Amino acid sequence: MKAYDEKEIAKDLKIDAHAVGIPEGAAEVFIERTIKDAKKTLKNRSIITENDLKHAILKELKKYHADLAYVYENHDKII
Repeated sequence: MKAYDEKEIAKDLKIDAHAVGIPEGAAEVFIERTIKDAKKTLKNRSIITENDLKHAILKELKKYHADLAYVYENHDKII
């Protein structure tokens, strides 16, 4: 069951991390852990909505880097 593309999510998060100024190595670790933990959160759901996915990723990102979480949360709103 793969309702989303992990590589695409990681790519988008890397772009956001670069924009925030997070070193590449740290960003890789944050992103890897975020995706892994979000998958754990969503694994028991038969249907995963885009909102569910975004909420799970945001919850995990907040643990690692508040600025990156903010940029991810407001990605479509930031000019």
